[in-house]
Amino acid sequence: MELTDIAIIAIAALVAGAVNSVAGGGTFFSFPALLAVGVPPVVANASNSVSLWPASLAGAWAYRRELARFSRSLPMLTVVAFAGGIAGGLLLLATSNAAFARLIPWLLLIATLLFAFSRQISGALKGFRPLPTAGNTHRIGRGGFVFQLAVSVYGGFFGAGMGILMIAALAIQGFEDMHEINALKNWLSAVIYSVAVATFTIAGAVSWPHTAVMLITGTLGGYLGARVARQLPAALIRGFVILIGAVLTIYYFGKTA
Repeated sequence: MELTDIAIIAIAALVAGAVNSVAGGGTFFSFPALLAVGVPPVVANASNSVSLWPASLAGAWAYRRELARFSRSLPMLTVVAFAGGIAGGLLLLATSNAAFARLIPWLLLIATLLFAFSRQISGALKGFRPLPTAGNTHRIGRGGFVFQLAVSVYGGFFGAGMGILMIAALAIQGFEDMHEINALKNWLSAVIYSVAVATFTIAGAVSWPHTAVMLITGTLGGYLGARVARQLPAALIRGFVILIGAVLTIYYFGKTA
């Protein structure tokens, strides 16, 4: 790699890690950067997934205080995310490239709309959620686990926009604190990414020189992004999530036009 190539992917991964820790959609920055420096598409996709995995872990660590509030539900959520990630990966392997390309913008559009109107949807579903009990105000019911399974399958099938859809799913379940939502999103994203990391590494589909650079700056971006997000107003973060979702949706609709 030339110094210019290193600079391009390093900066892209830094931004991607930060964006993923706050809203999701970081792949929009990192994947095109790998293509720009000459990495083949399949290898670029594999390398991108591996490089952004630690960034999600770093983001979850930065939100560890908020994550601890879900200690009762977190073990089962983790199992559900892992199982969904495997199912989504297998589904992807059975889907043709043409069909997958046509689905991408619609998947993103649905995720963005779900989040944008999550409060209205949450209100409509209020009667179906479990009532909070004393000392357990962060309870996740059976419907929440089913919802997370669906999101995890989506994440294993199509990583881009996964964070936005996960935020939407949690918001619809009635969680309003964006920092708590981001804490869960970062941890569960890391679990789903772990499936891809194992698969691509075993398959030998990773360009390690490029990945090594992006691992460092992507992880730094994930941690710094989460640290900065904890200091920002929830309304600002919410608007940023919707903006990222809209940009991704328009971009992929344009690519498939």
